[in-house]
Amino acid sequence: MTESKERIIEQAEETVLHTYNRYPVVLDRGEGVYLYDTEGKKYLDFAAGIAVQALGYHYPGYDEALKEQMGRLLHTSNLYYNVPAMEAARKLVKASGMSKVFFTNSGTEAVEGAVKTARKYAYQKDGRNDHEIIAMQHSFHGRSMGALSVTGNEKYQAPFRPLIGGIRFAEFNNLKSVLSQVTDRTCAVILETIQGEGGIYPASEEFLKGVKALCEERDMLLILDEIQCGMGRSGHMFAWQEYGVKPNVMTCAKALGCGVPVGAFVLDEKAAKASLVPGDHGTTYGGNPFACAAVSKVFDIFEKDDIIGHVREVAGYLEEKLDGLAEKYDFIRGRRGKGLMQGLVIGGRSVGEIVLKSLDKGLLVITAGSGVLRLVPPLVIEREHVDEMLEKLCAALDA
Repeated sequence: MTESKERIIEQAEETVLHTYNRYPVVLDRGEGVYLYDTEGKKYLDFAAGIAVQALGYHYPGYDEALKEQMGRLLHTSNLYYNVPAMEAARKLVKASGMSKVFFTNSGTEAVEGAVKTARKYAYQKDGRNDHEIIAMQHSFHGRSMGALSVTGNEKYQAPFRPLIGGIRFAEFNNLKSVLSQVTDRTCAVILETIQGEGGIYPASEEFLKGVKALCEERDMLLILDEIQCGMGRSGHMFAWQEYGVKPNVMTCAKALGCGVPVGAFVLDEKAAKASLVPGDHGTTYGGNPFACAAVSKVFDIFEKDDIIGHVREVAGYLEEKLDGLAEKYDFIRGRRGKGLMQGLVIGGRSVGEIVLKSLDKGLLVITAGSGVLRLVPPLVIEREHVDEMLEKLCAALDA
């Protein structure tokens, strides 16, 4: 007999370190774009595990690929080659048009690798150890010390100082602000192509192209964080592809494995040829056969079933409905985002309370920053799911 929800939560609070204020629900299983809790209640999932479950739950062929790999080999370490890692790397290189891949266990680790790549690239040129990186205010790149150092949020940083040195912060979508932070020691600029945690802010084309030109002019590396906005979520495989601005280093994770923990940083030829060499970076689990079998299958499904084409088709409908919602409720100040990464700007109401009311109505949505309701559903949602979301969200807003 399954233990009660209350007892499960009580046990979790007794044994799991309280670093998350979790919602009072115990999720048990998923099917398609729906989740079910231990009491059998059904939820329409417009959170997707924070933009991870791009294919929803039990997408045809995905589970089978993982089961097959489990029957063959789970782990070898990076002291040896394995077929799934080579296949996954080949497909990621092809999809990005870049050169080399390093697989990690998470997005945070991908950012760590990107930062090390930039520092090593600059060190190779002049042998100095005082290089600087420009990051963006209100950005989010992860919780480890290196990733936290380039995260532009004082709330997250303050308890853990001193962080790694040589980080300067500029205003997102303000090229003059970036220029004001450049010194003769600047080796890279890092930014999210679409800021996620900071409030769903897409980069402007002028800004992104201006930063790219600056990096080329000064021989600095452009690092684009595509951990949340990548893998089709924006309506392009990677959000930067819409702008035609290829980075020197790209980080990705979340939907890369569609539920299996895996990340990667990807280098163009320039960065790959003049940065990390044997002994500079490593990981025990990164690139293991099981995780890479997931990555490989995800790319196969994206291509076979034209997932990106589907995102473009359904995203327009979602945007139309969200814009209508903003007209209906005066406390919804607007919408911003791209593809199936959307945010509703809330004023005069608690976003957290809206999330809880939505949960009660059988809808999973999440927050972004302090005043934005974030919608990042599985990329396989249909128009009928948008309509269902709208009905449940309106019920929550009216409650």
